[in-house]
Amino acid sequence: MHTIIYRKFMFAGLLALLLGLGLGPAQADSSPANTVNLNTATAAELAAALNGVGASRAEDIVRYREAFGPFTTLEQLTEVKGIGQATINRNRKVITLD
Repeated sequence: MHTIIYRKFMFAGLLALLLGLGLGPAQADSSPANTVNLNTATAAELAAALNGVGASRAEDIVRYREAFGPFTTLEQLTEVKGIGQATINRNRKVITLD
């Protein structure tokens, strides 16, 4: 009986230690450091920041921006071949247009 209580206590202490070190579940953070500007980011920055967007698609985004000017709405991103509403929805919190 004492062994079970001791193990639970040790687990709770280890969990508290890990959470205190920031090793617990990831927290969604939409601070400016975790955002990417569609109108100024390089293809490499876009590929690194956007979920479901690789290097080739990121280059397509930059080419679109160079051909048609800056993005004025997030939905305009769907005009880039291969970018759909699902990709926008996955990345909505990290995309800025400033």
